[in-house]
Amino acid sequence: MHIARHLLPFMVLLGAGSLRAQTIAPRPPALAGRWGDQSNGTFVNPILPSDYSDLDAIRVGDDFYAISSTFQYSPGVVILHSKDLVNWTLLGHAVDDLTRIGPEMNWDQMNRYGRGIWAGAVRYHDGKFWIYFGTPDEGFFVTTAKDPAGPWEPLQLLWKTKGWDDCCPFWDDDGTPYFICSNTADGYKIHLFQMAPDGKSLLLNTDKVIHQSKGSEANKLYKINGLYFHYYSENTREGRVAMMERSKSLDGPWETHQLNHVNKKIDQEPNQGGLIQLTDGTWWFLTHQGTGDWQGRAMCLLPVTWIYNWPIIGTPGPDKVGTMVWSAAKPIAGQPLTAPQTSDAFDKPTLSPQWEWNYQPRADKWSLTERPGFLRLHAFAPLKPDDLLKAGNTLTQRVFRTNKNEVTVKLDLAGMADGQQAGLCHLARAWAAFGISQSGSTRTLTLNRAGKISQGPELAATTLYLRTSWNLDGDSQFSFSIDGVTFTPFGPTIPLTWSYYRGDRLGLYSYNNKADAGYVDFASFTYTLTR
Repeated sequence: MHIARHLLPFMVLLGAGSLRAQTIAPRPPALAGRWGDQSNGTFVNPILPSDYSDLDAIRVGDDFYAISSTFQYSPGVVILHSKDLVNWTLLGHAVDDLTRIGPEMNWDQMNRYGRGIWAGAVRYHDGKFWIYFGTPDEGFFVTTAKDPAGPWEPLQLLWKTKGWDDCCPFWDDDGTPYFICSNTADGYKIHLFQMAPDGKSLLLNTDKVIHQSKGSEANKLYKINGLYFHYYSENTREGRVAMMERSKSLDGPWETHQLNHVNKKIDQEPNQGGLIQLTDGTWWFLTHQGTGDWQGRAMCLLPVTWIYNWPIIGTPGPDKVGTMVWSAAKPIAGQPLTAPQTSDAFDKPTLSPQWEWNYQPRADKWSLTERPGFLRLHAFAPLKPDDLLKAGNTLTQRVFRTNKNEVTVKLDLAGMADGQQAGLCHLARAWAAFGISQSGSTRTLTLNRAGKISQGPELAATTLYLRTSWNLDGDSQFSFSIDGVTFTPFGPTIPLTWSYYRGDRLGLYSYNNKADAGYVDFASFTYTLTR
């Protein structure tokens, strides 16, 4: 949509970065595996080639914080930290107990694949960090913390409802709190509510619809230089595009403008995300790529150019609409090269922040302290025999899409019992679990591909190394070793997959089809990847 001609004389440019030219021209996506900080003052998109969906981000002082949806994984709502918007590390999570959302999120039900915690928003207000999010079945929730690393307050139900998503809070200049969200069950109408003064409940009698379009979601609300800006995305003939509407009043009227075009040949458009202004006045947009594959919806960073008071995402065209930028100068120079945590020696009393359980775990069936320096997973019966999607206490983390990825785990099998299965997996709808199955006192190497089981040799050793490796094509090869030096491939290559709105996950599992018996000790998890 184009700007109404009669409004042009009243429009001003915002920010020191207005109408600035890109120092590096946009280019096609890097299929050679380049990503993130290039160590030469530039970065390449994606800045994180991994599953960080439904992003929102803010700046507080000289620090940047981002959150990403976690669906059924626990702990929920992952929090990331950066000093330059390009190099990110994991800080923690905001939701430690998913059962506060509902019983379906627990290990004894496991009934929220593709649902659970969807897109949320993070804000800093009144000396606290606030995170709001919705679930499609249970409603909207809020939690706060003085330190983004935690502790976070126990999750509080904001509004019990169904069929809503993509929320964002907003505090006006007079302190009045508002809440914007989409009603997916009613044609994606976007609603605006006032909240109670404490920001922890909605004043439902203040409800008003401010927008409706096909698939309109991804809501964020800002006030910039006296104008209200409502960011959202919608489905158009060219695909899902980023949109903005603005007004002098929350009561409207609102005018709209498209912020970016979609390249269907690439099919990786910006979508959910957050606008951020740096201390130097420039603006950026942190977002996920709107279409997922086996890596998930990857994190990207795009420059923002203000044109006639519209924040154009990417490289502006003659129509004042942006296109994707695949490389640019870093927003802030001089920060060290970092990446989210991956490898783990299990030598701390608490789990590192890269780990998320598939559903809320059974607390008495895992430990980092029973045998210090090891992760002990006790086995118990899955809800359905030999179905990893119904086996509790599977510990997961995200995969990366780089030129070379290699994950090796070391296991001590001495505590295994009859009926137990344990090992390393790729978790998706088409999951694959590679490890040891024990029958009586006999242990057999086993590959279970979503119920299709292949068995290998019997193993007498109590120490076992399992490995999975893949590259840019996402074809994984499992292998095993007794000494940790010589690895033998096992089974065919397995394509990693996208499912339930998520990319593939690495996982450590232990269950027992016959009884709550046995355990396995994981000594280490080593993830080697290339940049």
